[in-house]
Amino acid sequence: MSKGTKLFVGLDVHKESIAVAVAEEAGGEPRFLGTITPEPQQVTHLVRRLGREQELVCCYEAGPCGYGVYRQLTGLGVNCMVVAPSLVPSKPGERVKTDRRDALKLARLLRSGELTAVWVPDQDQEALRDLTRAREDARQDLMRARHRLSKLLLRLDLRPPAGVRAWTQRHAQWLRQVQCPRQRQQVVLEEYRQAVAETQERAARLEVEIASAAHEGVHAPAIAGYQALRGIGVLSAVIVAAEVGDITRFDTPRQLMAYAGLVPSEDSSGGRVRRGGITKTGNGHLRLVLVEASWHYRHPPQIGPTLRRRQEGQSAAVRAISWKAQQRLHRRFRRLLGRGKVKQEAVVAIARELSGFLWGIGQEVGAPAAAPLAHAPAVA
Repeated sequence: MSKGTKLFVGLDVHKESIAVAVAEEAGGEPRFLGTITPEPQQVTHLVRRLGREQELVCCYEAGPCGYGVYRQLTGLGVNCMVVAPSLVPSKPGERVKTDRRDALKLARLLRSGELTAVWVPDQDQEALRDLTRAREDARQDLMRARHRLSKLLLRLDLRPPAGVRAWTQRHAQWLRQVQCPRQRQQVVLEEYRQAVAETQERAARLEVEIASAAHEGVHAPAIAGYQALRGIGVLSAVIVAAEVGDITRFDTPRQLMAYAGLVPSEDSSGGRVRRGGITKTGNGHLRLVLVEASWHYRHPPQIGPTLRRRQEGQSAAVRAISWKAQQRLHRRFRRLLGRGKVKQEAVVAIARELSGFLWGIGQEVGAPAAAPLAHAPAVA
């Protein structure tokens, strides 16, 4: 290869190996260079082998291996991008998939500019994201543990007294007194009950840590600003900050809506225009938080004691955005119900608009003091 030629490097990254292929800027078929291990020494040797760092453009698909290779390559001065696997073009007839083929394909598509990058968080941002997602896992585990216990009680026809709601303190007191007809079933009941208690404690510990993280780091001002909105408490605000990062990287509210997968899908041809449900191709964790928060807007606008306390110290512009959100979203919720939409559909529509108000508050608060490592296109 001639000196000064830009090389496009496709990397198929796995736990134990990285398949490497290159495509030259001048054209021609990409070439497969072989396989290396993901050890730092091997990656550094690959960069030196390929030539001057400023001539390399690398990419690999986002996956379970994380961003370690990205951070090492950018640390060496190499232009690297992590691409969205769901947006990598593929031919309908492709039925053979190997590491070699994947690396060659990435190199070819990178050269032609057909790949879409994901936003790469810095290490502090990734740690915050891991924390919030661990709490989400704990909540899901708690739901499963409760289901197992409740279904056991249902099979044994053991029902709480009238007026006792499930998973309240009175329900917990009743559970401690339940006696199964057989000793072995009593053992199962005790184990299921202990599993529920342990999972609740794990979720509570994580929530305490998340509440502490809300006041630390570069995203603390944005987290405080997000809580000015109705339905966005400290946990929800931290999740938004963890999943979005610097919200000012989105030029328009619609980009944030697309990032959350809340924009309508479309199947149009010729003069026919057909729009369907939301795409759900964005960040599912952010989408879940927005949908849950949107249920609050079915109530008439008001500023209660809790919301007033969360808005203390916020600028007049942020409080005005919050009040405008309450008025507009409640009015839209009632209008959608009046048009025959079911509540679930109306709430999803509200979630889409709520993300726009989050974007507006982010613009008022401003970018964090320390910018993330990369400002790639807004794809989850």
